[in-house]
Amino acid sequence: MDLFGMLPGFGNVFFTLGAFVIALSVIVAVHEYGHYIVGRWSGIHAEVFSIGFGPVLLSRVDRHGTQWQIAALPFGGYVKFLGDADAASAGADGAAVSGMDAAQRRRTMHGAPLWARSATVAAGPMFNFMFSIAAFSVYIMVQGLPADAPRVGAVHPMPPVTATDAGTLQEGDLITAIEGERVDSLRDFFREAERLPGQPVTEYTVLRDGRALTLPGPHPLPARAQGITLQSAARDAGLRPGDVILSIDDQPVHAFGDLLPIVADAEGAPLTLRIWREGETFETTLNPRRTDLPLPEGGFETRWLIGLQSGTFFETPTRSAGPVEVVPMAAQQTLDVITRSFSGLYHMIAGAISTCNLSGPIGIATTSGAMASDGLWQFIWFIAVLSTAVGLLNLFPIPILDGGHLVFHAYEAVTGKPPSERVLGVLMATGLALLGTVMLFAIFNDLFCRFFPAIG
Repeated sequence: MDLFGMLPGFGNVFFTLGAFVIALSVIVAVHEYGHYIVGRWSGIHAEVFSIGFGPVLLSRVDRHGTQWQIAALPFGGYVKFLGDADAASAGADGAAVSGMDAAQRRRTMHGAPLWARSATVAAGPMFNFMFSIAAFSVYIMVQGLPADAPRVGAVHPMPPVTATDAGTLQEGDLITAIEGERVDSLRDFFREAERLPGQPVTEYTVLRDGRALTLPGPHPLPARAQGITLQSAARDAGLRPGDVILSIDDQPVHAFGDLLPIVADAEGAPLTLRIWREGETFETTLNPRRTDLPLPEGGFETRWLIGLQSGTFFETPTRSAGPVEVVPMAAQQTLDVITRSFSGLYHMIAGAISTCNLSGPIGIATTSGAMASDGLWQFIWFIAVLSTAVGLLNLFPIPILDGGHLVFHAYEAVTGKPPSERVLGVLMATGLALLGTVMLFAIFNDLFCRFFPAIG
């Protein structure tokens, strides 16, 4: 057995696990801090704020009397409030609470007014949503927004076969026409690019230093991988951003649009791709996978895909944007994640799409590692998406989750009294069993969809 040959695989496992722990720890810290700070503002004392479970590795007590700690098992966290019987705040510690006076009981979760308890419970998911909006906002501000002018940015390396005179277009050129069709904006550019059939050479009219030039170049949307989709055939086959597809099963491709009918017609059968990468060519074989794609108008469309993302042969110019412009965009992105999550869940239950769209801990960990390997900002974007998903999940009306607690509070608001301890115990056990069942299904789903993607 070649132990040294196995080291890179172990390295990937540790990298993936580390990325997962970082992503989960950030989201848990945000969620639990929401509970903690709103509870404190509402007059409820937190005894312990923990990231992780099990043996305590590091801890300190702040001036408010709260113990902040990091525990050995970094797969979650909790806030334990004064008078709680356990970290889930499922019930009061009767012996401890019975010995308290009225002022002390007011500082417990179970002795606080209904409004304070409800606000404290709801704060966890709300902080997840607010964190997502903040993270999306920072991402957009750092990455910038597309500028309106169809100006050439840095030109990507491309194989010489795609143009008669490679490199004729230069950074800074303003494109005014494609194949004689006028373009006045970046939107016009993409409209004409999508209409243009695949061809080895495309004619561009550009303005350079005040002069109009007609120059050859590659297709505006070449068969170049701008990005590689997670958990896709292309990623599993080792394709990278920047790879250019020269042919599929000996069929030449000159535009990204050429790929789509070839992949669709294969219906999952193996395809041999000839790839150009940094001046070298090689072949690889992969099987397209059935993929459920969300539609802009709602619902899903199932298509055969290999997992490549399209783009232009040059960097599109960007402009800076401030918080006033990007925060509404970030809020809309957060809302879109919520909407797509509900739509996906509904369509999975209805049997319209595959359950492989549901990721469990293994799938999330794998995605964490993949996004971290794609770069810091891609990883931050993923954490923002995951934070929204965690906030949404916690609002489901399942006992033991925040949404279940809010249902109990709603019941108390209507009847004037909380559920009995006996009923509460049964409901919490039921909720725990339901979550355990869903977790086991998600783990099985991760393994099944990983090893049998074509079936899933």
